[in-house]
Amino acid sequence: MSLFRHAAFEISIAKARELPAPRGAEIAFAGRSNAGKSSAINTLAGHTRLAYVSKTPGRTQLINFFRLTNGAVMVDLPGYGYAEVPEKVRREWQGLLEQYLTQRENLIGLVLIMDSRRPLTELDVQMIDWFAPSGRPIHCLLTKSDKLTRQEQTKTLREVREAFADFNGQITVQLFSSLKKTGMEEAEKIVGSWLTEDGEAAQREAEPE
Repeated sequence: MSLFRHAAFEISIAKARELPAPRGAEIAFAGRSNAGKSSAINTLAGHTRLAYVSKTPGRTQLINFFRLTNGAVMVDLPGYGYAEVPEKVRREWQGLLEQYLTQRENLIGLVLIMDSRRPLTELDVQMIDWFAPSGRPIHCLLTKSDKLTRQEQTKTLREVREAFADFNGQITVQLFSSLKKTGMEEAEKIVGSWLTEDGEAAQREAEPE
């Protein structure tokens, strides 16, 4: 069965103090506003409205938790980088994201969503800088790849992979298209590997006694 299929909504939180007690390994999904994060989550889950898709960037202001059938949790983080969001709200989002990514003990990996036409923005790099020191894996989905030519896809994939060459395999990269449903199997294989061996150990440690 698909890793993400039949994911079920569990809880939404707006403040770090509202984070639920750790229960099961967590896989975070993060990305710049309008990079296609919600569409990617819905595509992986085989559900058209699991994660809210808005044509107005910056609408997702909560951390949403979705329980997978294997007991792990898919965590949808607020989109970042939308200029028209008030500065106070931007600061609150940034604080919430940073605290979750750097302090959440049962977080085993980060799926970073980047628009394949505009990858590696300053804020994408900041997300990596927050999370990479943990040593946990990061998998980058270069979304909307259907909007690139085959030649552009190859060039973008090569350039982003080269940008992460110094991370010694901690960061993996692939092309993804929610519209064409391409890249799903590769994403599931890589993220699913986090839930075996070390991932299972992290899940056991996070479970309450």
